[in-house]
Amino acid sequence: MNTRQIGSPTPASALPPPALPGHRHIKRYWDPTRSSFAAKILPGEFYVTIRGELITTVLGSCISACIRDSSLGVGGMNHFMLPHSEDAADWGGASLAARYGSFAMEALINDILKAGGDRKRLEVKAFGGANVVPAMTGIGSKNAEFLHRFIKTEGLKLVSSDLGGRCPRKVVYSPASGKVQIKKLRLMQNDTILRREESYSYKLEKQPLSGEVELF
Repeated sequence: MNTRQIGSPTPASALPPPALPGHRHIKRYWDPTRSSFAAKILPGEFYVTIRGELITTVLGSCISACIRDSSLGVGGMNHFMLPHSEDAADWGGASLAARYGSFAMEALINDILKAGGDRKRLEVKAFGGANVVPAMTGIGSKNAEFLHRFIKTEGLKLVSSDLGGRCPRKVVYSPASGKVQIKKLRLMQNDTILRREESYSYKLEKQPLSGEVELF
C-alpha cells in the first residue's frame, strides 16, 4: 500500500505522495533526519495516511490520539483540546464540551475506516495532556480523562500512552509501523506552545462546535 520505502533517498525537490481527500490542506514536508515525508498537524487538525508517511505535532495541554489498523498500517493522528469553560450554560448543556472531544476522535476514526481500516483491528496510542497553561488549570488532566472515557465507551484498544505531567511533548508517529517517538521539551525555552494553545482555547470558547459527525 505504501508508494515508497521509508529510508530511500529522495531529492529535496520531490513532492510528497497525494494526500487523501479532506487532508490536502495539511502541511507536509521531507524530513531528512528520518528519510520520510511527514505531515505536521496543529491544534484542531487531524491527518490520515495510507502512504507510509510520518505524522508529527507538538503537544502541551492538548491530546493526540494515534490510531491505526494494525494489519494494514492505515492510520492517523489528531490534536485536540476540550473547551475549558466549566459553565454548562456556555455550551447549551453539560455534554457539549465532551461532544467536541468526541468529534475529534470520531472524525479521525471515520477517515481511517473510509481509507480501508477495520474498526475491530484499531489500536490507539495517546499522548499529551500536560498541565502547562497557567490560565487553564487542570485542562490537560481533563483532556486525558476524557480520552480514557471515550476509549472505554467505544471499546477501543489502548496499547500505550504517555499522558499528564508538566512537560510539552513532540510526537512523531508512523501509522505504517505503529512506532512513536516522544521528546519531552523544556517549556521555559519556547513559549510558542503556550501562545498556540491559549489562542486555540480562546477560539473554542468563542466558536463552539457546530454540525454533526457521520458515524460508521
